[in-house]
Order: sequence, then structure tokens, then C-alpha cells
Amino acid sequence: MASSLAASPSAADSTGSGIVAALPNFIPLVKRYGPSVVNISSKQGYGSGPQQFEPQEGLPEDSPLYDFFRRFFDEDGSLPDEGDQGRSLGSGFILSPDGYILTNAHVVEAADEIIVRMSDRREFVAQAIGADERSDIALLKIDATDLPAVELGLSKTVEVGEWVLAIGSPFGFEHSATAGIVSAKGRSLPSENYVPFIQTDVAINPGNSGGPLFDLEGRVVGVNSQIYSRTGGFMGLSFAIPIDVAIDVVDQLKDKGRVSRGWLGVLIQDVTRDLAEPFGLPHPVGALVSQVLPDSPAEKAGLRAGDIILTFDGLDVPTSSSLPPLVGVTKVDVTVQVELLRNGERRELAVTLAELPEDETALIPQGHPAAPVANRLGLVMKEVPEDQRELLGLEHAGVLVDRVETGPAERAGLRAGDLILSFSNAQVQGLAHFDRLVEAAPAGESVAVLVQRGDGRMFYAIRLPPE
Repeated sequence: MASSLAASPSAADSTGSGIVAALPNFIPLVKRYGPSVVNISSKQGYGSGPQQFEPQEGLPEDSPLYDFFRRFFDEDGSLPDEGDQGRSLGSGFILSPDGYILTNAHVVEAADEIIVRMSDRREFVAQAIGADERSDIALLKIDATDLPAVELGLSKTVEVGEWVLAIGSPFGFEHSATAGIVSAKGRSLPSENYVPFIQTDVAINPGNSGGPLFDLEGRVVGVNSQIYSRTGGFMGLSFAIPIDVAIDVVDQLKDKGRVSRGWLGVLIQDVTRDLAEPFGLPHPVGALVSQVLPDSPAEKAGLRAGDIILTFDGLDVPTSSSLPPLVGVTKVDVTVQVELLRNGERRELAVTLAELPEDETALIPQGHPAAPVANRLGLVMKEVPEDQRELLGLEHAGVLVDRVETGPAERAGLRAGDLILSFSNAQVQGLAHFDRLVEAAPAGESVAVLVQRGDGRMFYAIRLPPE
């Protein structure tokens, strides 16, 4: 028996649950807002001016090379028009009738000339007002008026499962429309710490970058930015920058030509299931502080390694990846309340944020714990040399892992050369203290161990062997 789904576009299912079987009609949306989407070509690679060929420098006119270069260069000595060669294609959309256009920063990166092509085939040379690499947002301006601008929505109201539409120029095919649903919100990607991406299954390919993501009301809720792929093509995972984040960047680029973000000054990691137990949590939640940077807002407010940040400015921090976007959008010099868990007790600290440095990694204390003493964990340990303690700026002595044998520490991931700073929430004061802590640890339970490896710090959960 043939399915009646297509014949009943607006009917609820037979169970009476009210689930509508109809697919959305995107035609009115495309007709109305398609003209607001533009194609962007950015010419690159020829330096700051025309390249000149001077045949009198070493080449006689009867030389075969002279004829070769004459064919390669124009008669005036400059490079010939390369057409679309040397151009990277992307998309964008019109923010306002007076010619402001939003796109991705990587679309126009290092561009010598930016060409904006409208749906009616008009072309404009665009001026780059500014770009922000951390959010991958760029703002352009063209000399035009009465342009068809988009209507902006609110990305925070987007729901997982709702329909969305993308319009852009995949592989240079202008004004192509693709649809799908929102798959997830608040996604963190390895290359982007300050953008809580909207994940969709909308088909996005090279050339869609910078184009708008519409909801069913025709409002822009995101800026299509990147895909996750093992082949280079679309594999069902695409990511859009929330429009709320993008517009905050645009406003700052308009006002001052740059973007400032809040800075807390901590290195964080996820609370895993193994780490939740020794920290007294019923389940994994929050952002575990593995290191507090010197002279940072966090240090001045009294945060410590081992604190688990649960809320920031009244907003929940379910995972470590959810904290950087919350901090980044907070204004500089604003004081916020941070709720944290320390030694099993909840407490609040007031933190006044500073501005995120251009290179935050440069502020991480430099040091290289060398490998070079023994116990039930399978660890052979040794004291930290005094000069190395001073070099690393350690407040407490700590101990160094000299050798890792088969046992709980090896299974947890510890290596020779690791510096152990705390054991079961106790700061390690040296080798003898560490041995006492290990011997006193309850058999069969997990303990949290703070380890510094190279320039980074991270907690590991070591489950002690049963008696």
C-alpha cells in the first residue's frame, strides 16, 4: 500500500499526537531574502602593486626567453588579468540598506581586492571595515544605497530540531539554497574557544562560508562558517556562528575597528566521570581549573587550581567548553559572581574581568619539568630540584615522576617527567609528604591528581588498587 504522507501535507499523525507531517515551504523565504545574499570574490597573491617585466635587464630581444616572458606579461610589463584565478569565493549578506555586509574573516583574509556581486549581477569593490579572527567575522562596506537588507533574529531562541535554511555560493554556484534542522547548540570546536556554534545538518560546502542561516520566519540566526569533514566535502555536520555573537563583533568593529573580550585567566579541563568522584560530585559538571595564570583576574579574585566553576555571572557551566564563550562576551572591567566547588564546598567569588590579551598563551609560565622516587601507584618519584622550582615559580614543592611502572598511574595516563602538584586536593609539599598521602589514600577509590606536563596542567583520576 502506498504511503499517504505526501498526500497529507498538513494532517497530524493517526495517534493524535499533533506531530505535523508537512515539510516547510521555503519558497517565500528564498524569494524575499535571496536578494540580500551576496557572492564575494577576494583577489589575492600579487603583492601590493603590479609586477613589472623589464626585458632590457639581461635578456636580448632575440632570446627565446624574451618571447616567453612577453607572452606571460602584458605589453606594459604587468601581470595579465587572471580572471577567476587567484580568487577565493565565499558568501555574505547585507546588514543594512547603506551597504554594510557581513561575512567570514577567512573569506577575505589577505585579500588585495574584495568584489561583492549582487543577485542582480551588479558588482561593487568593497572596503574591509574590520575582521576578527577569533570569531571568524568580517565587516565590509560598499558604496550603495537602498539595498535589500536581511532581518536579524536571536540565536538564543533557536531550538534543536527546528528547520533552518542556508543561502550561499557553494563552489561558486551563486544563490544556492539548502535546508536542514538544528542538530545542537553551544558546540565548541578545537579551533574556536569563544564561539558557541550552532550545529546543523544543512548542506554546506566551500563557498557557503559567510552566508546566512535563516529560521522559518526569514530571520538570520547564524553565519555559516565551517564543516566537519574527513573528505573535504559535506558529511552532515555544519557549524554556524550565532548571530548574537556576530552582531556584537560587528558593533565593536564599527565603533573601534577591533574586538575586546573578557578574560578570566585560567586553564580549564572537563570534569570526567572518573574525576567527579574524588571531587565530591554526583556526576560530571562544570569546568575544572587546572592552572591559574599569574597576575590574572582569577588570581586576584582568589581562584585556585582544583576549583570547579559551576556558574558564571548566574549562568550554568555544564562543561568546560561552555565557559570561554560566557567569559568572552562579558565586558571588560565588569565584576561578575563565580560559583565554584572547592574541597567539596560551594562558595562564591567576585571576579573583575580584564581584557583578553592578543596572545593568551604567552602568559602561561614557561618551564620544562625534567624527568628526575616509589609506591602503590606504580610510580618512582624524586624531589623537584630547587632551581627548577624557582624557574617554574612553584608555590609548593611538588614531586617529579622519575619512572612509571605497570599500575594505576600508568592506566590513568601519567608519564615520566610529569610534575605532581596536588594529590586528593592536598598540595604536595615534597617527596615524604607525597608518600604519606599515597599511603593514606583509601583502597579501591579514585583520587584526583594535579599534574603539570610541559607548560600545561591537568587533573588525572587514579583509582587505587583494592586491598
